[in-house]
Amino acid sequence: MSALQGQLVGWIAPVLPAKPLDTTDTIAALVAEYSTTLYRVAFSVTRNAAEAEDAVQETFLRVLRHQSQIAEIRDLRVWLVRIVWNVVLDRKRRVKTRPENEDIDDHVRTLTSGGRAADAEVISSEQCAHILRLIDRLPHKEREALLLSAMQELSTVEIAAVLETTESSVRSRIFRARRELAIMLEKAGIPR
Repeated sequence: MSALQGQLVGWIAPVLPAKPLDTTDTIAALVAEYSTTLYRVAFSVTRNAAEAEDAVQETFLRVLRHQSQIAEIRDLRVWLVRIVWNVVLDRKRRVKTRPENEDIDDHVRTLTSGGRAADAEVISSEQCAHILRLIDRLPHKEREALLLSAMQELSTVEIAAVLETTESSVRSRIFRARRELAIMLEKAGIPR
């Protein structure tokens, strides 16, 4: 169990209503299985660790409020991704601004202790940040589809469910996003 999962389970457990044990076990199992995926979805949009963690917590609070629906859900992963996606988008709509600089603590968490030299890691991190800024310049619909596909590894069917559109529309959006990103990378001189 990751630190985030442990934190979420510890945070949610005291507020669980007095229900049969299986509901608590179900929520805890959802946290254990999906919190990392939900964090990655939230972080891919917010690019801020604290905001991503808050979005995941808000997602599980919403799950608690709608726990009676859990048994009716066909694909829990898609349902949870849709919830966290909506939470993050709602927060972005309220704030309407994004910080220009990334938090140094986010970089510290992602730097590895072995493997590449520190300078190579920083250059790679800077290139990654530059690519993410280029992705941010993509049209909204194409950016959403690309992020869910490439970063969250959702299938076309799952992306269509999250974005409430057709699979063919998702495939077209991803194709256009990749084509436009390739053009931007070429102009920026970043090797693909």
